[in-house]
Amino acid sequence: MSPLPVPHTRPVSLSIGSCVTIKGTPTLPFINDPQLQVDFHTETNEESDIAFHFRVYFGHCVIMNSRECGAWKCEVRCNNVPFEDGKSFDVRISVLANEYQVTVNGQQCYSFAHRLPPCSVKMVQVCRDISLTSVCVCN
Repeated sequence: MSPLPVPHTRPVSLSIGSCVTIKGTPTLPFINDPQLQVDFHTETNEESDIAFHFRVYFGHCVIMNSRECGAWKCEVRCNNVPFEDGKSFDVRISVLANEYQVTVNGQQCYSFAHRLPPCSVKMVQVCRDISLTSVCVCN
C-alpha cells in the first residue's frame, strides 16, 4: 500500500457520530520539529473558515483552534503529546454533540468544543511532515 499524497484533501459531510481516522508516521525525527496538521474546512478550498484546526508539534505541544470569518480565534494549547519519535500514529477525531474528541493510539487525549456546527464542515485536509497511510471518514 503506497502512502497518500500530502497535503491530502477530501470532501466530507460530518454530523454528530462521524469519525475521521488518520494513520501515518512523522517523516522527520522529533529533534527537527516535524508537525501534523488536520483542518476541518467549511468549504472545499483552503481559504475557507476552519471549524476545527488540530496541529501537533511532535515532541512539544498540540494546538487546537478555529478560523471564523477569516480570523483565528483563541487557541487551546496542550502539552500532553503522546506521539513517539519514529513510530506510526493512529489519530481518531470523533464528532460528539458538543465537541470534537481526539484519540491518539487508542488513548483519549483532547477535546475541543464546537465553535462552528459540525454540519458546516465540507472538506478535511491533512498536511505537514508526515507519511500518510490512510484517512478514513465514517458517518
